[in-house]
Amino acid sequence: MRTADIGLIGLAVMGQNLVLNMADHGYTVAVYNRTTARTTEFLDGPARGTGVIGTETIEEFVNCLTRPRRVMLMVKAGGPVDAIVNQLVPLLDEGDIIIDGGNSYFEDSIRRTMDLKERGLRFIGAGISGGEEGARHGPSIMPGGDPGAWPHVKGILQDIAAKVADGTPCCDWVGPDGAGHYTKMVHNGIEYGDMQVIAEAYHLMKVGLGMSHADMAAVFRRWGDGLLDSYLIDITADILGHTDEQGDPTLEVILDAAGQKGTGKWTVISSLDLGYPMTLVAEAVYARVVSALLDQRIEAAGVLGSAVDESGVAGQEWGDDFVDAIHDALYASKIVSYAQGFMLLGAAGGEYGWDLDYGRIAQLWREGCIIRAAFLDDITAAFARRPDLPSLLLDGFFTDALRKADSGWRRVVTAAVGAGIPVPAYSSALAFYDAYRSERLPANLIQAQRDYFGAHTYERIDRPRGEFFHTDWTRPGGAAT
Repeated sequence: MRTADIGLIGLAVMGQNLVLNMADHGYTVAVYNRTTARTTEFLDGPARGTGVIGTETIEEFVNCLTRPRRVMLMVKAGGPVDAIVNQLVPLLDEGDIIIDGGNSYFEDSIRRTMDLKERGLRFIGAGISGGEEGARHGPSIMPGGDPGAWPHVKGILQDIAAKVADGTPCCDWVGPDGAGHYTKMVHNGIEYGDMQVIAEAYHLMKVGLGMSHADMAAVFRRWGDGLLDSYLIDITADILGHTDEQGDPTLEVILDAAGQKGTGKWTVISSLDLGYPMTLVAEAVYARVVSALLDQRIEAAGVLGSAVDESGVAGQEWGDDFVDAIHDALYASKIVSYAQGFMLLGAAGGEYGWDLDYGRIAQLWREGCIIRAAFLDDITAAFARRPDLPSLLLDGFFTDALRKADSGWRRVVTAAVGAGIPVPAYSSALAFYDAYRSERLPANLIQAQRDYFGAHTYERIDRPRGEFFHTDWTRPGGAAT
């Protein structure tokens, strides 16, 4: 019987492309799919001549793997992962390794790591980003789980991962149990934010300035050669420049109701659980939710009207340099989004006992993944200067960048509000930026209100933290106790 270096279960597009990627790097891969016809189609099609081993039963699949057996799952998150794991466990031996490469919830990965360890097996939850192209030619891979499994899969995963310019793979051990999938979740949350800040720039240029798609495409191409150099900026330029058979912009026939798969929502929920702000990502998630209320929006537009002038007349008041101001608003909001993302990673590391290397995480995202951008090198440099940096907003590079962008950022938010163009990401990022650098916020009034109606107590500015007081607010001159 032929033997395989690694096995993969789940031959949807991502799974197929990862198998071909592994085969390109000299690994023999066994594959299994619940639907045998899918396996046959793959072997007779994309995998023809690669040496990939097809199997018809899960028993046959397991038996052809070298030890310790390495099994990668590329199946739908949730119940399907547990179902496959339960099928595999009786067939595996102590020390064998299961790798979940799907978009699983990090708490499921924590549970699976513990459960499988009790059965003598090793689990890795590997976040993988890059889509179909990344899976085929080099994704970003964020593995976490049982540290004892890493030496047995490191070579394969780093070989197939994307590489930065100096050859460093965009794959490295993130941390124990759910750390890998948590990092991928935050990546996806930041991705939501990146897409929203780009969409707001497009909306401002199209509706506010009345720019043509060709002109907008040219702007994004120019931006892609500067501070905003990134994959998402590049593909936005391509999208804006694309026309249909009649020469009309393809973008304008796409329904404006955005979908989502849940990782952005998970990021926001986790931020609430940990008490750290992800305000820009939250607004990006809610912007998709609002977009999906298409019928209600159409009715509301008829009833309430719109402040937006579709001809772009507002742009005459904004000035010829307004595009540069939009650039600054996008860049500054992006900085805030990433700062919030790394603050959340820091909070999660403390909560779950993960010793995360934030600069290395930024490099894992440098190539292969959806948020890949030159900007990430600046983040790595910031954490190299100060590994315990509590926020990117406190690093000199980003402090200077925000100061330079400040006036344009405020100009854009002010103009958008005046024109009735929603910019939830830009405005929420600006609000966080202003709040974060405020020595005094009005939360003292909130604490007083809480103490008034619920006797929740408060701390005082003239006493040490941790001492709590209560006032009888209905009795004038009442003393705090």
